[in-house]
Amino acid sequence: MKKALAQNPNLLRTLIGLSLTLIILLSYAVYGATISPSYYIYETEATESSFEDIELTKIVQNNETTWIGTVSADGANLTWVNMTVTDLASGAIVKMTNEGKLYSHPFLGVDDAEVVVDGKTVDFRCSEHCVYGESIEVEAESSEVNIQSLTSTDPARRSNGTVFADSLGEAESLARSEVNYTHSPSQIVIQITEPGDKSVQPQVNVYTVNEAFASVEIFEIDAATEFLWALAAVVGCFSMVLIPSFTVYFAARAKERKNEEKLRLIDEESSSE
Repeated sequence: MKKALAQNPNLLRTLIGLSLTLIILLSYAVYGATISPSYYIYETEATESSFEDIELTKIVQNNETTWIGTVSADGANLTWVNMTVTDLASGAIVKMTNEGKLYSHPFLGVDDAEVVVDGKTVDFRCSEHCVYGESIEVEAESSEVNIQSLTSTDPARRSNGTVFADSLGEAESLARSEVNYTHSPSQIVIQITEPGDKSVQPQVNVYTVNEAFASVEIFEIDAATEFLWALAAVVGCFSMVLIPSFTVYFAARAKERKNEEKLRLIDEESSSE
């Protein structure tokens, strides 16, 4: 550091000028992103439908009772299809069928769920771990069974999202193309098989969610806040570089002055003799 300052007495001024230049460039970048962003945020509007007290047809055969029913769900932008069955006998088999196919997993909808894959515990992701098919079958371990399923693992179809576009019109068109979807056929077939001749009908509730495009707006950032973050980043980076360097320099300078003082005292003693 000492040699660098000796070769360039204006090094400190140069570093300060460079810092200010970086701050100006970062400020311009933040300003440019604020006045001309290309990202748009769209929102979806969810419509929830509940089918309760579904009428089931009873069939008794081979000492088993089979209950069959259907639900005609709205396939327009259909995202979730969930079912709850209560008043089940022990060992009952609950089956939900949809020819349009659904994604399902016991951990679907469970926060912070983890699964074991090849001996390793990993976070549950429906796109990787869900089963995709026409039928979802669950054996009842108690008197109640819950089944949750999705029509698509694409998160852009539900719970809002972002698109990259040059104008608001293009952004809306892209957002609608992401959201709009028709799940067909959308009819849900429920089949419950219980051992023995059962007289008590299980209670079945089917819950569906349809999410349609609602609105889109340009993504905006707080320029003042972003500028402060940029300034803090520049100051922090230069502090990490300059503080150790100047510490070494001032320590060396202090040691040099101490040696100069000793030499001066020796010279004075020599002159007095």
